[in-house]
Amino acid sequence: MHRPATQLVIFDCDGVLVDSEPISVEVLVAAFRKAGVGIDDAYVYENFLGRSMATVVETAKEQFSLSIDEGFLTGMREDLFQRFRQDLKAIEGLSSALDALEAEGIARCVASSSNPERIQLSLSVTGLLHRFEPHIFSATMVKNGKPAPDLFLHAAAQMGVEPAHCVVVEDSPAGIMAAKAAGMRALAFCGGSHAVGERHHQTIDVLSPDAKFDVMTDLLQFV
Repeated sequence: MHRPATQLVIFDCDGVLVDSEPISVEVLVAAFRKAGVGIDDAYVYENFLGRSMATVVETAKEQFSLSIDEGFLTGMREDLFQRFRQDLKAIEGLSSALDALEAEGIARCVASSSNPERIQLSLSVTGLLHRFEPHIFSATMVKNGKPAPDLFLHAAAQMGVEPAHCVVVEDSPAGIMAAKAAGMRALAFCGGSHAVGERHHQTIDVLSPDAKFDVMTDLLQFV
C-alpha cells in the first residue's frame, strides 16, 4: 500500500528527546510517599507514563483520596527541576537523527504532555532548545491530553501539515494511542533507560506501532 510522504516528525519530549523518565518517576514516587501514599516505580510507569499532570492529579484523588494542591506541585516541580539541572541528558544519537531529517527537508516539532516550563528546561539543559524552538507544543494547550489525539492534531495544524503526512516518535503507550487516533504513523522509541525491560516492550507491542526501534540514529529509515 502506498504510504504518504512524511513532511513532519512530531517528537514527544520525555523519554524520546531527553532521558528523563527515571528521574521523573523517582521524584514523583518520593512526593507521593511524603504525602502518605506508598506507590512504587512500577505503578508510575504503568499508570502515568506519557500522561499529563492533570491525569496524575485526577488519579491521585480517585484512587488514593489524595488532593494534590499547589504546594505539593510546587515542591515536586522544584525537586524535579533541580535534578534535571544536575543529571538530565539528551538521548544518545539524537543530534545525528535531527541532522538526517534536516538533510531530507523534513520538518520537526515537539508535542509533550509536560507543561511548557518543564519542556523548556529539559531542552535547555540538554542543548536541544535551539533545534526545536519555536515549534514546541504542550498538553496544556489542548482540552484533552494523551491518549486523546488533541495535542498531535494541534501540533500538525500549527505546523501546517495534514495528519497523514505526520510521523510521531513516542515512548509511551498513551502517546502511541494518541498518534494512531490522530491518523498519524506511530514509531515506538525504546531506547530510553526506562524502556529496556521486557514488560515495557510487551505493552508497546500490544499497540502495534508502525515500527519499534531503540537506536535514535536509525530514525530516518522508519520515517
